[in-house]
Amino acid sequence: MRNINRSEIQVGARVRVVQKQDQRTGKRTEGIVKNLLTKSATHPHGIKVRLTNGIVGRVKEILKDCVA
Repeated sequence: MRNINRSEIQVGARVRVVQKQDQRTGKRTEGIVKNLLTKSATHPHGIKVRLTNGIVGRVKEILKDCVA
């Protein structure tokens, strides 16, 4: 799986994240990015974001490459 750079993620983008408690199973949760929490350009486990519904997780997929 390729690493996603912070610059590829925009506020309002639809993404799939893995929450802390789902790291072992890899279960993904879909949502819209409210803000980016990771300050560095890359992270080996994914950029951490907060979704509009309050869920915090690391981005594993960006859906449709468009801003909602």
